Amino acid sequence: MSLAVEAASNSKNMGFDENREEGDTLDNHGNENEAEKISSQMNEASLYATEDETDDEGSKIELGPQRTLKEELEKDKDDESLRRWKEQLLGSVDLENAGEILEPDVKILSLSIVSPERPDLVLPIPDDGNPKGLWFTLKEGSRYKLKFSFQVANNIVAGLKYTNTVWKTGVKVDSSKEMLGTFSPQVESYTHVMPEETTPSGMFARGSYSSRSKFVDDDNKCYLEINYTFDIRKEWGAT
Repeated sequence: MSLAVEAASNSKNMGFDENREEGDTLDNHGNENEAEKISSQMNEASLYATEDETDDEGSKIELGPQRTLKEELEKDKDDESLRRWKEQLLGSVDLENAGEILEPDVKILSLSIVSPERPDLVLPIPDDGNPKGLWFTLKEGSRYKLKFSFQVANNIVAGLKYTNTVWKTGVKVDSSKEMLGTFSPQVESYTHVMPEETTPSGMFARGSYSSRSKFVDDDNKCYLEINYTFDIRKEWGAT
């Protein structure tokens, strides 16, 4: 997850003095240059297609009339091959008690940061989606993945995706999107692991960041929005 920005932050490449102490400050112009360079390098190195969250607003595809799961199953019940294909697609759905609710529901059950350098860091999800204070701390130069589990109910959710935007000192430095897929309702939860990322390192990468993460579908229905802050430091934060 681009919870931490993907940036090559080697101080020589960025043109900063390696001998500057971490506590030294920059003037406003220096901060702007720092943010611009981090953002530029992130865009080149990002593993995801970096797009603004608003890009999807004007590209919504009309898929025709939406039906409840029960209506969809009964529509072609006399076509044996089509019925079997739908049953196979729906997997472990209880077909005898198929839902009659039109709107799908997705509940994010857990979020974890997985790294070979430490035990899994399980992140508590507040009911209002806004963790109080610092949510977590990442170690600079560390490899990690975001892992989350979720449950789908009522109906099929199409085009579920995860989006994330990161700011530092008020400047947007990263915007990413990961397509998760289309999922049918089932009692068992789904688990998804994001591609591995590496946190940037160096004194100019360290510091505090703010971020907004969302889980949305093809209809731009948001199932969870989390607004939080995190740090990149020399060492991992407490479990």
